[in-house]
Amino acid sequence: MECDKCGEPAVLHAEYSGLHLCEDHFIRSVEKRVRRRIREDALVSSEATPEDPETWVIGLSGGKDSVVLTRLLYETFANDPRIELLALTIHEGIEGYRDASVDACIELTENMEIRHEIVAYEEEFDLRMDEVAETDPENMAPCAYCGVFRRDILTRYAKEYGADKLLTGHNLDDEAQTALMNVLEGDVTQIAKHFDASLGPFEETSGDDRQPRTENETFVPRAKPLRDVPEKEIALFAHLEDLPVHMAECPHASEAYRGEIQQLLLELEENHPGTRHSIMAGYEDLAEIAAEQYRQDSLPDTTDCERCGAATTNRLCRKCQLVESIHAA
Repeated sequence: MECDKCGEPAVLHAEYSGLHLCEDHFIRSVEKRVRRRIREDALVSSEATPEDPETWVIGLSGGKDSVVLTRLLYETFANDPRIELLALTIHEGIEGYRDASVDACIELTENMEIRHEIVAYEEEFDLRMDEVAETDPENMAPCAYCGVFRRDILTRYAKEYGADKLLTGHNLDDEAQTALMNVLEGDVTQIAKHFDASLGPFEETSGDDRQPRTENETFVPRAKPLRDVPEKEIALFAHLEDLPVHMAECPHASEAYRGEIQQLLLELEENHPGTRHSIMAGYEDLAEIAAEQYRQDSLPDTTDCERCGAATTNRLCRKCQLVESIHAA
């Protein structure tokens, strides 16, 4: 195969677009899509200045998505005095898995001279995910515990580091799976929350009639600059750029329903290239409409968790409930 742009040997055939791309044009294509998403989502605030820069915290796990995101953000903003980057890595306590990915994070951030912080479940909650998966006091999948703990740490430490935005490496496949799950579950409120959490733009932008997301002072606003790029293309980008990536899968991963949706989408994409892009194009419009309708009605009254002070609708937040249950087991 030859590149449709220059005739050099192609490294990718993107069936959804029909394009064959060489290494150089493929790399440019990924960079272009990510930078376009940054512009369309108005990630750089109009109020950010060299004298008063924004702080962006990147959730860096050492996997391909977060590593590629960190690399692209560094290349884009390393010399932009309006933006300060900080990478945050979470060590869950999974033997033979997380230590290797932390090493990848350290190598990456040291090469780029980005500030890097590591937070461990053991220090925060006095537990390790290996032990949680073994005892399982709530009879849940390990990912259910881990998701609660990770969200808590990302939220708390993003605030502690003065983050204006929290950026994660969710790709097109991740977002299309979430969109389809929300639709199949008929969860309109969750669709509305999805828009305000990470899909809507931060500000109005020229040539874009999308409504900006509403501000929520409880949480640091999130963004997903990779959400237009398929997972396989992110893996190829990491390989071609020889980035330090930990490719192993978590030994406790067991999100059964998402796995079914993932397989369904892979089959649909194979038979109907462009399915993931079509899902997200329609879903974002639907999510914006849902957000406008449900924003005021769907906000429950919250109070402070009696143990940690986090916003919650109960006496204890979900994280503290789980930690208490685990320690009691």
